[in-house]
Amino acid sequence: MDPITPLANGITAYRDIAGLGKAATDPKAGAGTVESGTGFTSALKDAAQSAVDTLREGEQKSMQSVAGKVDIRDVVMAVNNAEVTLQTVVAVRDKVIAAYQDIMRMPI
Repeated sequence: MDPITPLANGITAYRDIAGLGKAATDPKAGAGTVESGTGFTSALKDAAQSAVDTLREGEQKSMQSVAGKVDIRDVVMAVNNAEVTLQTVVAVRDKVIAAYQDIMRMPI
């Protein structure tokens, strides 16, 4: 896996969450248009699925390493990607919880 891939996936996910859709990359697309299926819920679901896939890949590479079927560099890269993904998921979870707590503290 290319080390740039997680960054590209993150940029794509941010673009989708921000509602920029095709307009950010396609000058022919109308300003403010959003592709179908790129709403917040869809982007969140895709990001979660991508995180799970990355963690599974790290686990599979580790298991293949134990069996001697894969190069150690591939294992280190997959495990590193899984670790970064997990740290990102935990950071996002913490921010969501903090935002929820702030909302709950607001006076009505």
